[in-house]
Amino acid sequence: MALPDNFLPLTDIPEPLRPPLAHVRERLAAALEQADNLADMTGAESPLEDWLALSEARREQLARVLAVSSFAADTLVRYPEWLFHLDASGELETAPEAETLRGWLDERLESAEDEAALQGAVRRFRRARMLGIVWRDLTRPVGTDMWATGAAVSHLAETCLESSLAWLEAHVAPRWGYPAPRRDGSEQRLVVLGMGKLGAGELNLSSDIDLIFAFPEKGETEGGRKALEHQEYFTKLGQKLITALDAVTADGFAFRVDMRLRPLGEGGPLVGNFPMLAGYYQDQGREWERYAMLKARPVAGDREAGAELLASLRPFVYRRYLDFGAIESLRELKSMINREVRRKGMEGNIKLGPGGIREVEFVVQAFQLIRGGRDTELQVTSLKTALERLPELGLLPQEVVDELLPDYAFLRDLEHVLQALEDRQTQTLPQDDIDRERVALALGMADWPAVIARLDEVRGRVRQHFDAVIADPEDEVEESGDTEESVAVGLEEWRALWRDELEDSEAAALLEAAGFATPDVAMRRLRTLRHSRQIKAMQRIGFDRLGALMPMLLDAVAGSEAPDTSLERVLPLIESVLRRTAYLALLRENPDALGHLMGLCGASPWIAEQLARHPVLLDELLTPETLYTPADKVLLSDELRQALGRLPEDDEEAQLEALRVFKHAQVLHVAASDIAGTRHLMKVSDYLTYIAEVILEAVLAMAWKHLTRKHGFPQRRDGERAGTEPEFLIVGYGKLGGIELGYDSDLDLVFIHDAASQGSTDGKRPLDNAVFFTRLGQRIIHLLTAMTPSGTLYEVDMRLRPSGNSGLLVTPLEAFADYQYHQAWTWEHQALVRARVVAGNATLAERFAAIRGEILGGERDLEALRVEVVKMRHKMRDHLASKGKGDDFDLKHDPGGMVDIEFLCQYAVLSMSQETPDLLAWSDNIRILETLEATGRLPEEDCQRLRDAYLAYRSAVHRASLTREAKRGRDADFQSHRQAVTELWQRLLEPQEAPQ
Repeated sequence: MALPDNFLPLTDIPEPLRPPLAHVRERLAAALEQADNLADMTGAESPLEDWLALSEARREQLARVLAVSSFAADTLVRYPEWLFHLDASGELETAPEAETLRGWLDERLESAEDEAALQGAVRRFRRARMLGIVWRDLTRPVGTDMWATGAAVSHLAETCLESSLAWLEAHVAPRWGYPAPRRDGSEQRLVVLGMGKLGAGELNLSSDIDLIFAFPEKGETEGGRKALEHQEYFTKLGQKLITALDAVTADGFAFRVDMRLRPLGEGGPLVGNFPMLAGYYQDQGREWERYAMLKARPVAGDREAGAELLASLRPFVYRRYLDFGAIESLRELKSMINREVRRKGMEGNIKLGPGGIREVEFVVQAFQLIRGGRDTELQVTSLKTALERLPELGLLPQEVVDELLPDYAFLRDLEHVLQALEDRQTQTLPQDDIDRERVALALGMADWPAVIARLDEVRGRVRQHFDAVIADPEDEVEESGDTEESVAVGLEEWRALWRDELEDSEAAALLEAAGFATPDVAMRRLRTLRHSRQIKAMQRIGFDRLGALMPMLLDAVAGSEAPDTSLERVLPLIESVLRRTAYLALLRENPDALGHLMGLCGASPWIAEQLARHPVLLDELLTPETLYTPADKVLLSDELRQALGRLPEDDEEAQLEALRVFKHAQVLHVAASDIAGTRHLMKVSDYLTYIAEVILEAVLAMAWKHLTRKHGFPQRRDGERAGTEPEFLIVGYGKLGGIELGYDSDLDLVFIHDAASQGSTDGKRPLDNAVFFTRLGQRIIHLLTAMTPSGTLYEVDMRLRPSGNSGLLVTPLEAFADYQYHQAWTWEHQALVRARVVAGNATLAERFAAIRGEILGGERDLEALRVEVVKMRHKMRDHLASKGKGDDFDLKHDPGGMVDIEFLCQYAVLSMSQETPDLLAWSDNIRILETLEATGRLPEEDCQRLRDAYLAYRSAVHRASLTREAKRGRDADFQSHRQAVTELWQRLLEPQEAPQ
């Protein structure tokens, strides 16, 4: 028997490739004939019969693979029987699981008696698996694409590393023993970190593998003939592992190993212990090493310890803030890439050339480096995963990702084909006509011109997106300045002004031309900052960043509506970040953020103060779509849950800081929308209230977990154990209860529980229920008021609880009801009108609402009620209202002000809700007034006038908070509102007195 001439179908094979394929068929025929003869002599099975029995479909695939890949042809000529082993195992259709691969290789290594045998077995194993990978990549069965090919090669490399390492550990154990255990008693093994595409799980067909070796702790080996220091042992073991894969033998090599990414590169130790590595990266780590560590992943050895090591290095790789300080290094790296691209001959390299593979990787890794500390979703090694997450984080438009993903896949497919030709590490386009035909066939394209046309199209798009990333912001400013409306001053002039290179007269003329009303004052402010002690003490990198920012900052100040005011308010912010120069880089790298900064600071000194006090809020300026659009309660809750979910549960300090940053950022969004006029007054208070509610829910959950973890769960009134959800209520009073929070409002709170009065918790350290809930309340107050670098969350006022400051911090629901029925003063029932549950158990909240309704809707002596309400109002006026008779008006406390309207609403609820239960549904004044109108209890005109007055007062109070002005108004501006409120007050509550 022999292999017939027509054995390989030629239908899909281009004419130029048929002669080379015929030559391959002849080589295969000779190899199969030789194998058949050998089988006759030894009685073994001949592979020839299996070859002749191949189906038509499999022979078509074989023809395609042999026509493209010399590596596949050479392998099958050398080992013709492998085709059927691969077919029988299913490898021609599907990649084996990692565990299966490990089992196969370990079985082969069982008979290896020395390192030479190890090397031979690993190389033959690798070659067989690579034949299957190349076959699948070229024939593309269902489920196979470029990403699957990269994953398969990565799994193969990990298997070869892991099995070789395990064999070597056992092989050297009689001589050197095993490493001493760690201090916690766990065993020590070599930690092998995969870097680059191995770390990403996206190796190409003939890729080097970049590795870093480490071990946890110093010590000596035990149990061998000769003890070695761990450093020496792991170094020798690492050297043997490299040789096991990298050395060229009669069987070739398995994987080329590159160790240059380790600390100090080729001049550094081959292996480092964990403390040494942590110290190196903290003290000496450079930006390119951060870039490299983005891909680091444990791939062999003690993977759990490897994950521990990488967790300790995460703060080096991913900064907690938005790391725009890294952009300078990335921009230099980009320039280096561009310089390399311009070198002769690089155009033919699809990795390093223009619009090549490296540029796509740069785009993605730049976002990971800058944003990964904040957006932890980007802390992944896979390029594909990171790229797919950029749109949902608002960092790249979806349409850009929809272009980059298939373009990158095409470039990597082309790279795989180039390497499949000879199993050679290359990214250079072939010059040989036959090889070009092979590439076109592998890619399923008509011919080489079609390949080049598609490649040029892909490269053009990639280069465009690459150029858009890390663009120089000064170029953007200069381009945006070429308009008729722009100030006729360029960045060079501003740079000269900042450097104090201009004469006084020149500086004054420059500032005057830019719109400054008091150039001398502006000059003095700039010089004071320029020559300040803080700037003189700055390190070079910070000084350079400040110098790069200030011309752009001054340009943005000049472009604002009131340059003098904007400069006065923004300079304290610059002073506050002189020691945290990443924020200087953030502003410099984002010219649009400077524009938003000027608009907000010019409109509100309160916002300017907030930004100076909490520079982390500058991050919010980068996303105007959220800056001016506060999130609703559902989105707020989800965002806070995600922010806290990224932190360890036991790291209270980090959780407190995250809560405060969240609160400050969300309040900034509300203030920005308020200033921009994109939110109605009612919505401003709604959003401020939502923020407080979401934070209170989170704080309650944190406090409940903390207490139950230590003391177990309290006992319910029915004797059952409480659930994991807090069985507790936080009741909001005042502005929180009335959904009318302002920018600087504190929280009036009452805490309620309904546990068994004589019960206790069920933990190892049980507490009486009363003590447990008191501690829970104390914990909540601590979380809300504790001071962190970002300040406190809220001031808390607990004086409205039963019996005030002398009462229990947390009140049982029955005791609360009893107090309200039998002991509460009229003013406490007034306060209850504005009370509602803002966080806690839903069932318990329904019972509270029922009790509130019964109390407020109870029968009252209306005359006595009127007298008490008037008496309390006059008492408040005596203490809080304006004493003078000037032209100004205390919006809240003066007659005809906000408190009068609040008292009118409270009186209406207490006097009318028995007959009109609809009044019990709401705790806010506006909807109480709407209900009074809808039910006919007050005339429509009166309700409308009260609403108009109340909204006008609240709007003025909000604006006063943002402008840092007293909460007062000119009497003439509010005269009509005051008159309407006073008339209705006298008609309803003091009819015996004549109008003033």
